[in-house]
Formats: sequence, C-alpha cells, structure tokens
Amino acid sequence: MYKIILVYLLLATQIVIGQQQQMTLEDAVLGRSTYLKPETLKDLVWKNDRVYTWEEKGAIRAEDAKNDVKSTLLTIEDANAILKHEADNQLRSFSGYSWTENEELLLQHGGRYYALDIEDKKVVWNISIPAEAENAKLNEQGKFIAYAIGDDLYVSFADGKQVRITSDGGNGIVNGKSVHRNEFGISNGIFASPKGNYIAFYRMDESMVTDYPVVDFMTRVAKHTPVKYPMAGMNSHHVTVGIFNLASGKTHFLNTGEPLERYFTNISWSPDEKSIFIAELNREQDHMMLNRYDVASGEKVQTLFEEQHDAYVEPLHPLLFSKVNNEEFYYLSRRDGWFHIYKYSVSGELKAQLTKGEWETARIIGFSENEKYLFIEAHKESPLELHIYRVETKSGKIEKLTDVEGVHKGILSTNGSYVIDRFSAPEIPLQTGLISANGKTRRTLHVADNPLKNHQLGENRLVPVLSADGKTELAGRLILPVNFDPAKKYPVIVYVYGGPHSQLVDKSWLNGANWWQYYMASKGYIAFTMDNRGTNNRGRAFESSVHRQLGVLETDDQMKGIEYLRSLSYVDAERIGVHGWSYGGFMTLNMMLRHPGVFKVGVAGGPVVDWSMYEIMYGERYMDRPQENPEGYRETNMLNRVENLEGDLMLIHGVQDDVVVMQHSMQFLRECVKQEKQVDFFVYPTHPHNVRGKDRVHLMEKVSRYFIEKLKKEHEAAEAAMK
Repeated sequence: MYKIILVYLLLATQIVIGQQQQMTLEDAVLGRSTYLKPETLKDLVWKNDRVYTWEEKGAIRAEDAKNDVKSTLLTIEDANAILKHEADNQLRSFSGYSWTENEELLLQHGGRYYALDIEDKKVVWNISIPAEAENAKLNEQGKFIAYAIGDDLYVSFADGKQVRITSDGGNGIVNGKSVHRNEFGISNGIFASPKGNYIAFYRMDESMVTDYPVVDFMTRVAKHTPVKYPMAGMNSHHVTVGIFNLASGKTHFLNTGEPLERYFTNISWSPDEKSIFIAELNREQDHMMLNRYDVASGEKVQTLFEEQHDAYVEPLHPLLFSKVNNEEFYYLSRRDGWFHIYKYSVSGELKAQLTKGEWETARIIGFSENEKYLFIEAHKESPLELHIYRVETKSGKIEKLTDVEGVHKGILSTNGSYVIDRFSAPEIPLQTGLISANGKTRRTLHVADNPLKNHQLGENRLVPVLSADGKTELAGRLILPVNFDPAKKYPVIVYVYGGPHSQLVDKSWLNGANWWQYYMASKGYIAFTMDNRGTNNRGRAFESSVHRQLGVLETDDQMKGIEYLRSLSYVDAERIGVHGWSYGGFMTLNMMLRHPGVFKVGVAGGPVVDWSMYEIMYGERYMDRPQENPEGYRETNMLNRVENLEGDLMLIHGVQDDVVVMQHSMQFLRECVKQEKQVDFFVYPTHPHNVRGKDRVHLMEKVSRYFIEKLKKEHEAAEAAMK
C-alpha cells in the first residue's frame, strides 16, 4: 500500500509540474502590469475619517471602518444620469475619482472636471479645459484648474471663464511646467495657495542653454526636433517664481536676486497665504538656504536655516505645516546623515528632532486630529523593509503599527483615526489591511490571489554580500533556474542598475525581482542582482561615498557579488553576462572594461559613457563640474577603457533619447572602431530614453537572444556554427 501511495504522489507531482506554465517574455514584460498584476481594491481612498471607498464592477463601494457596514454609493448608470451625457460620451469607469472636503465626488471625464453631490444627485460645479492643455492642476477651494498650453500658463473657472496668465512663452521661455529636469523631487510647475487665492508657478528661461539635435526619422524628410540640454559645466537655465493673484488678475515675481544659476525647489505656501517658502540650492549643490518670501511684495523676508555638506545637499520634500499651529512646520532632512523629521517655527527656530537613529524616514503620511501623533513610513527595521509608524509629536516616541515583514504603504483617514495598509512581502503579492491609529484594531480588507501560481518559477533567495570596503552587508538576490540541479553548472546573467535613488532588492513580493530574470531562469540561467554603495535607504554616507567618482566603488562592490557567485559550485564562472540600462548601462560598461575577461557577454542599454555629456543637475551633483574634477571625469570616462574590452558587447539606444543622448553610444562606437574592437549595436526609432509598450517585448527578446547565443558552451557554439 505504501509503495502504491508513493507512486501516486510522484505521478501527481509530475502532473502538477507539467501543468505549470513557464514565464514567457509577454508575461514578464506586459503581464506584470496587466493580466498578471495582483488584484486589489481599485481606487481605494478615504471619503472621511471613518468611511473608505473603492471602485468595484462599475460602482463606488464604501465600508465604515468602525462597524464594517458596506454599501454602494453610486453606480456608473447613476453617474451618467446625473451628468446627462450623450450615449457616445458616457462615463465608463470611476478611475481616478476622489472626494472633496465637503464629501463631493470629484470626477474627470472628457476634458471636464465635475464635483457631484451624490445624495441630491446633482452636479455642484464643473470646469472644462481645452484638449491641448498640459499639466492640469485642480484647486477645489478656488474651483479652478491651472494648466499650460504650449509654454504659457492659463486658468479656467467653474463659471466658464478662462484667463491667460502668461504670454511670453516660447523661444526658450517656459511657464507652468516642472524645471531643473525634474530633479530635487520636482514633478510640477504649478502651486495653488491653500485657500485658492493665488497661483505660484515656475518660469524657466532656457534661451542661454545649448540646443541639442534630436532627429525624427519617421517623416518623409527627417525632421530636426531640438531639445534644450544643459551639459555638465555648461550654461544652465534660469528660473524665477511668479505669483498670480486671482482677484486682481495681476502677476508679480519673487525677487530672488542673483546668482541666476540656482535651483528653486520644494515650493511651499504658508496656511495664511502670506508667505511662500523655497529651498534654494546653489549650482554647486552643496549649500541650501530655506528662504521665506512675502507674497504681497515678492521680497525675501528671511533665511530660516541653511544646510551644507562637502559632497552635496539634496532637498527633496516641501514643508508640511502644522494643523494646530500655523507658525510651525515639519521638515524631512538628512542634516544628521539620515532622513529624519524636524519641527521648526516659521522664524527658523528648531523646536525638535522627532525621529533619530541610523535609519531613514521615507514619508510623512499625515497627522492625528489633534496632532498628538505623526504617521510615517520608514526603513527602521531594515533597509529592505518599509513599515508604518506612529510618532508622538511631543516626545518623539515611536510605535510600529505594521507587523508583517515586507514593504508597507499607508493611506491615512482624514482625521488620522485609521490607516489603510497596503503591503507585499516575498511570499505575498499584495494585501490590504485596516489599522486603527492606536494599533489595537486590525482587519484584513483584501488578499490578492497569486497571479503566478500556475507558473513554474526558479527559486528566489536573498543573499548577503559584504561591500568591498568590508563595512556594510549588501543585499543580493539570486534566482535559480527552473528544475535546478546543484550537480550541474549554470551560466549567470547579472542585472545591474547601481545608481543613486535606486533599490532593486528588497522584501516586497518576489524580493523585488525583475520578471525578465524569471524568464531567463526558465531558459536555464542563474539571475543575480545586488545593490551596491551609492544606492538608496542606507543613509547619506553610504549614498554619497561615490561622489566625484561614479562607477568606481559601485563596480568594486559588484565584483564582490561576482566573487560570491564564483564561490558557488553550480556557477559556470566562464559564462557570466551582465545587463543594465541607463546608469545600469554605464555599470555594464564599467564591469566589463574594468574587469576584462570576467564577463563573457554584456548588453548596455542607453549607457552613460562620459559624464561631461550628461545634464547639469544630476551630473554636477554627483561629479561636480568637469573643470572642478578633471581627474574624476577621466577616471569615469568609458572611452578611456575601450582597449580593455574582451567578450561580446551590444549597445542599445533610443533614437529620441533626451536623457542619455545618443552621443554617448556614438562616441563609444567610434572609439571601438579606432581600436578595432568589435561590438554590436541596435537602435529603437521613435523611442526616447527607454523602450516602452509593446516594443519592449521586442527589446527584451533581442537582449535575451543575445545572451542565449553568446553564453552557449564552446562545443554548442561550434556545432551551431557548422550547421
């Protein structure tokens, strides 16, 4: 009987394995964000302090956090009846909806924004904007939308009125859009005041910046479409901040003075709208001044405080004003080497440092109703985890609210009574829970099914690797081939990025794995990724250690990862490949050219080759200007290392790339020709810095084929050549 059961179990296991799918390229590239994306409560938001809502099957559903009572607030049919749209222009989903302070439903549809009273089933107000509008920002207090058309700023009101705020746009002048190439946390160029009486906006003068030639080859006669691209050490654009008074219809600019080449970041309004605060950074990016300006006159009132560092200062977060005292605010800074929360008065007096320790605060989620507590996300337990905490504002006492290992992100109710906790963990695709502010009430709201449960995946392990200086335990992720046999030897593909503000390995679902790595594991490859010095969530010293010498320490650390791989009996040390994009493309070149003979194959996508050809804001932060750091620029210039190239290398670049411009690849290829080094090259017409959409499947197939072809065993390659 025992033998019969054993045979049955073995057969059953083989049947299950046989039924499991292998990861396809379409799964890895397109499926991850579509048909294989973990399900969740869609558009989950708070309506008030007790009721949260989400969209489900064409309706907005609600649940009371206190008594678990569920209800349906509005259906698509109800909404279309209120909107009275024609059949061909009807709302099909509630995607992107939100709630106003008055609990009116905010919807966007067909270039028009609506506020609905769902109780009385009526439109409270609506605003229409032109089809060509960009960067639209709704202000529900003032009932207006500010937006850009071309390079000028406009505003439309609920009464149908439209006002053109600027008229000098064009010829290098840009109004109402993000500036400084989206560095310093900047993603917006329009900043409405809290009560909706003013609009602050960026005005950028790029007329002194060099035009960089980008060509559109898809027209009958190729078209020149230049972009403004300030390269390291060259002229930068000039930015000013305008204030538009909606009552008077007049605009004036803050008197920010000189020098003109500065960075104006993290614009913040005071609650009374009398002051505006700007974190101003010198071009060298080593000295920040938090300045306060008088809104009425535009004059600077005072410098509240300054921050300086030998490497760089990088302000990333605007001020968060107290809800109970308009004369105080909270600020997230790395002034002690770690991102922590500081409380200041509007006169610049430091009231308290609320969080402390060798760990990073990631985000302030919000306050409790009386501001007794702040709620934050932080990497306190580990750089690989993110948890939600409650911080007492008077004492700084901190309490952890989330209890499952993983990466947690919170949505706080309007008065801070509850936190919605969305998280994933290595074995949890996505889970949503509810936690009361004191942590005593906990409830699971939704658990996503594993969308890869029918896929056969290689084993995924977190592995520790000591940094090259021996001071820090780095995190690596190893994915073993499907049907792994430890008695065999397998080729390895290292996927690398390695640059600032990045983290590829954490304790989110599947340890943060890139699904292409699972695809390659299904083809018999070991996939390896590691975060080196210079990456995120380990403090300023860890990140800024690479200052003025990008690629050097990062490569030293990555080679410690290679040492680890070579120590494994099942790794074929003669068949190791490396692939990365952008900074990862730069790292691919570093690893191949600084350590010739180690890597049999490399694929560098959109690679930085010479930092003197990269843009000012990012490039000068980490490398200083070329004239200030000539040795550093020589050391990190990959053109100076082409002679070391061994193995097979392919470069890939987007023809319309305006981030890492095509010049990088062109100069590298020219140097390869000069030195008689054979390399492969492929371009993607119509694509900018990265290849998105359906074409990305083509890209990853090209990358995969290159590794599969070039990492064949010698006898396999010889046999293939004879056929």
